Amino acid sequence: MKLVFDNLFPKSYKTKYLKNKAILGIGGNIGRTMIFFKKFLVYIKNNPNIKVHKTSPIMINPAFGYIKQKDFHNGVLLISTNLQAKYLLSLVLRIEKRLGRKRSFKNAPRTIDIDIIEFNNQKIKTKNLVIPHPYYKERNSVLVPMSFLNI
Repeated sequence: MKLVFDNLFPKSYKTKYLKNKAILGIGGNIGRTMIFFKKFLVYIKNNPNIKVHKTSPIMINPAFGYIKQKDFHNGVLLISTNLQAKYLLSLVLRIEKRLGRKRSFKNAPRTIDIDIIEFNNQKIKTKNLVIPHPYYKERNSVLVPMSFLNI
C-alpha cells in the first residue's frame, strides 16, 4: 500500500455546508485513474447542489475479490449536498457512466467507482442503495483515506 499526495488529493475547501453531509468513496484501476478522479471532482464541484469540503490522499492498494487485475487507487471526499441520498446516487452513477465505467462482473476492473459511504449518519436500505456502505469498515482502502478527513 502507498499513499499519493498531489494538489487536489488531499485538499480542504472553505465553503459553507449544505443540508446533507456525505462521504463518497472513489476507486479505479483502468487508464489514467488520477485524471478520472480529477474529472469527477470538477463535475461535482460544478453542481450547484454539491459542495466539496475535503478530499483525502489517494491510496494505491492491491485488488480484492477478483485479484487478477492492476492495483486500485482509492480515496474519499467529504461533501455536503441539497440532494437526497437516492438523487445523489443517480448523479454519481451518471458520472461513472460518463467516465467510462462498465459493469461486466463483480469486482471487475473499472475506470472509476463511486460509492456513498455515509449520508447524514443515516441507515438507508433499499433495493439500489445501502448506507452506510456495507463493507467500508472492512476495507483499509476506505478507512485509511477516511482517517485524513478528521471527522
